[in-house]
Amino acid sequence: MSGRSVTSKVLALLDAFTPASPELTLSELARRAGLSLPTAHRRALELVEWGALERGPDGRFHIGLRLWEVASLAPRGLVLREAALPFLEDLYEVSHENVQLAVREGLEVVFVERIAGRAAVPVLTRVGGRFALHATGVGMVLLAHAPADVQEEMLSAPLQAYSRKTITDPVRLREVLADVRRCGYAVSDGQVTVDALSVAAPIHDADGAVVAAVSLVVRADNAQPSALAPLVRAAARGISRSLAGRTAAQA
Repeated sequence: MSGRSVTSKVLALLDAFTPASPELTLSELARRAGLSLPTAHRRALELVEWGALERGPDGRFHIGLRLWEVASLAPRGLVLREAALPFLEDLYEVSHENVQLAVREGLEVVFVERIAGRAAVPVLTRVGGRFALHATGVGMVLLAHAPADVQEEMLSAPLQAYSRKTITDPVRLREVLADVRRCGYAVSDGQVTVDALSVAAPIHDADGAVVAAVSLVVRADNAQPSALAPLVRAAARGISRSLAGRTAAQA
């Protein structure tokens, strides 16, 4: 590990935290970051002083609010969320189900906003969380409209199964992506958890490029995707218009 820059060490410390391990001891931090205890301690205290990390009474570290404040300024997330929130709220009011907003980052989908009702079906996603593109409704929308090289990279790699209904056959997935482009929306029926069904639609920028996706996630039992699709597509069109207007105003 010799020769690593200070920046790489700091990033390694931040990268050590995961949804499954949101709090870590100094020893765990050092081991996960590949740093010596003295180095990890020194850098971690610097991060605490700046606010990127916080340290509890038990001595364990967790991500600090200052880091969240900085991350919330990311242009893709900030402008998109501001444009989308009124339409996400409307979609929630007519359904009282899970409403999600996501963008693509490489071969993963990143959720930038989510509204959930108390009686809505439980989902594995969270704001700021990542998921493979091929299983979720928003992921399939974003993959269907991704550049050809991104699609080929995804289709040539092993496709992880999250449930017995996850599409892991690249030939079948290619057919599904073609259907998404033709129909204007995607349906993920039990592909993440068998009790949930997602209907998602693309969000376009002022130039017509797909930059995000919105979805409604409901209980799979008795769900009617054809009835949900118009609601989701209407929300996507509204967000697209709002996003284009905000972009034009900032130009």
